[in-house]
Amino acid sequence: MSTTQNHHNHATATLLIDCPDRKGLVAGIANFLYSHNANILHADQHQDASLNLFLMRVEWDLEGFDLNDEQFREAFAPIAGQFNMRWRVQYSAAKTQVAIFVSKYDHCLVDLLYRYRSGEFNCEIPLVVSNHPDAREIVEFYGIPFHVIPVTAETKQTAEQQQIDLLQAHNVDLVVLARYMQVLSPTFVSAYAGKVINVHHSFLPAFIGAKPYHRAYDRGVKLIGATSHYVTEVLDEGPIIEQDVIRVSHRDSLEDFIATGRDLEKTVLSRAVRWHCDHRILVYGNKTAIFVS
Repeated sequence: MSTTQNHHNHATATLLIDCPDRKGLVAGIANFLYSHNANILHADQHQDASLNLFLMRVEWDLEGFDLNDEQFREAFAPIAGQFNMRWRVQYSAAKTQVAIFVSKYDHCLVDLLYRYRSGEFNCEIPLVVSNHPDAREIVEFYGIPFHVIPVTAETKQTAEQQQIDLLQAHNVDLVVLARYMQVLSPTFVSAYAGKVINVHHSFLPAFIGAKPYHRAYDRGVKLIGATSHYVTEVLDEGPIIEQDVIRVSHRDSLEDFIATGRDLEKTVLSRAVRWHCDHRILVYGNKTAIFVS
């Protein structure tokens, strides 16, 4: 059994914090948790000196912890106010509700569904949405409802409203674009700000936009990559979560580039989804801090 699966077998809470850096932060948080009988499992922190910013992730076992969620929020508020914290607390028992969006390329979708069934993600996937019917068989094989909502330039606004209605009906916390070949409107992005993860088939910021493998091949690059990132209103410019690269050469064809790159896409997207569902990502500015133990 994987570490991730073991982790999800007992109830934990995770506190994520960012605030101006100053003395006493770590001690204040640790002493607070200790005073309420918390058994800290993981604690990690980062200081961004250029921004004078402190970021921290701390996870503890809830067995024996003497505060429920409401009590925790009330008791922790004075410390948060003292240090001017932005903070949130997440509980492993409250699984992230994930919707996957896909078009015709299904390699990332299939990989995510397999990992989900294998217990790698602390989430539920109540639906998959597509603008094409091609992936229906594989999605329904996993027992997940599959919704086809065609999108054209004329119907885009109506289609996105149908999508948003579905997401709200299923209390979706995270939208994963698994090679969904549509640009989301500012209205959609605003409705799910910080809650949409995309995979782009290049090592951003290189080759933003359409057909990056073709442009990389034409440019004669020696490395190709893939990037998972949060979606913002500016195409392919959102905070980067994970990237990976692999070496290619003049001997590789365009088809080789595409086939090789698809393995990278699956890897970087699955890592991003896992880290998001495990509450390991803090976004600040257009950057991310990834607390991976």
